[in-house]
Amino acid sequence: MLKQADKIGCRKFVRPKNVVKGHQRLNLAFVANMFNTHPALDPPEDGLPDFDLGDFGETREEKTFRNWMNSLGVNPFVSNLYQDLKDGLVLLQLFDKIQPGIVDWKRVNDKESFKKLGGAMKKLENCNYCVDLAQKLRFSVVGIGGEDIHQGNKTLTLAVVWQLMRAYTLSVLQKLAGSSKPIEDKEIVEWTNKTLEVGKKDSRITSFKDSSIQTSIPVIDIVDCIKPGSIKYELVIIAPSTDEDLMSNAKYAISMCRKVGARVYALPDDLKEGNHKMVMTVFACLMARSVGKK
Repeated sequence: MLKQADKIGCRKFVRPKNVVKGHQRLNLAFVANMFNTHPALDPPEDGLPDFDLGDFGETREEKTFRNWMNSLGVNPFVSNLYQDLKDGLVLLQLFDKIQPGIVDWKRVNDKESFKKLGGAMKKLENCNYCVDLAQKLRFSVVGIGGEDIHQGNKTLTLAVVWQLMRAYTLSVLQKLAGSSKPIEDKEIVEWTNKTLEVGKKDSRITSFKDSSIQTSIPVIDIVDCIKPGSIKYELVIIAPSTDEDLMSNAKYAISMCRKVGARVYALPDDLKEGNHKMVMTVFACLMARSVGKK
């Protein structure tokens, strides 16, 4: 049920155990969110009132990061990207998944300590520790402090989260490749072009900013190289000329990535718009899938 809800963008607030145990408030929040997202009601003839929803909506980037965190089984479940990171606990779990053992859990303040006097300071200490770990992993955190995460600064929190997701993706790839050195972008590009060449495909990329990626053809070709015959090229628009064509290819590309076992977190829009940061994760996940099957 939750997998189906995720497909229509409504998987929030609950986990399977919450549904099974009948957690009333969380289940109510889940149903309310589903109704709010897909009410299936016809709008009134005189139109809808012009409401100012402010920052209530979730951006595509925020949703991608949140889904990635939850796919790793962080606790608590992340429903709001900024509110749920303010105590530093979820971020610390992510650091530990990227490099097991890097977090000194004796130094971390738990939820029980938050309930006592000075609880806010305990959360801030966790956030400061997150920044320390980010520096240890050589993240770019100039101008970012624990206070920024604790206060839910969107821009700076996203900067840290993006680097976490990138580091995690590359760490998985590094482990599968058995390499002692971090995998660099150019190595993923080289693997992509070599795989396309061996698979006798015509597409190539020069970088993750290559405009041809917006057609999704390189991604589709790589999938077919990883699992020959998996792509039905009659469903692919070889020379997409409209936004609809580009989106059609992008949806098919992402769908097929996941179908062959690549844990892709990017969305079709990321391919269509050429979001080079998310494009990198697509090729990295495909490379991880290819290396992992050997």
